[in-house]
Amino acid sequence: MDYIIQMLGPLWQGTTITLKLFFITLILSIPLGLILALMRLSRFRIVGTIVNGYIWLMRGTPLMLQMLFIYYALPFVPVIGVRLPDFPAAVVAFGLNYAAYFAEIFRAGIQSINKGQYEAAKVLGLTYPQTMRRIILPQMIKRVLPPLSNETITLVKDTSLIYVLALNDLLRAARNIVQRDFTITPFIVAAVFYLIMTLILTWGFQRMEKRYAVYND
Repeated sequence: MDYIIQMLGPLWQGTTITLKLFFITLILSIPLGLILALMRLSRFRIVGTIVNGYIWLMRGTPLMLQMLFIYYALPFVPVIGVRLPDFPAAVVAFGLNYAAYFAEIFRAGIQSINKGQYEAAKVLGLTYPQTMRRIILPQMIKRVLPPLSNETITLVKDTSLIYVLALNDLLRAARNIVQRDFTITPFIVAAVFYLIMTLILTWGFQRMEKRYAVYND
């Protein structure tokens, strides 16, 4: 027990890095994903085509490859040529990647709303932004919560990929202790940390589903 208590400090420090990346990614990717979804549904075909290509690229290549490209290759890209520190590089990669996944979730949710509701809103004199904000998006949120929950839980686990940038996240902190002490106990404790985080997220999304259950078709 004393050994476990001793390792909690380093593991918690790693967890703070994991949580920091998790929350920053959500703050960036959810609004960006909604904007991309609306752009993909735009009546301007060129806009939808560009967004569709972006989503295809982000979803069709591994997140780790995107992260390595931003960190190592971006400085050599003409015009851009920017070298990002390790953590900002991870934030950019995660934000851009998850925005693509969230965009598809939001797009599917918006398209699942009956077209008659748009027509009814138009008869009532509502503008398109008012229709989206007051009628479409509240219903969309209810419908996308289950896939949004799954994607968010996946994000928690994907944060472990940042070990390739030598960031001392939860998994890397556990691995360092394992290599030092030759015991798998830190991995077990790290697994408990991940399970607690996913448990809290699952509980939170279940609460949100009950809250938005008032929006029925």
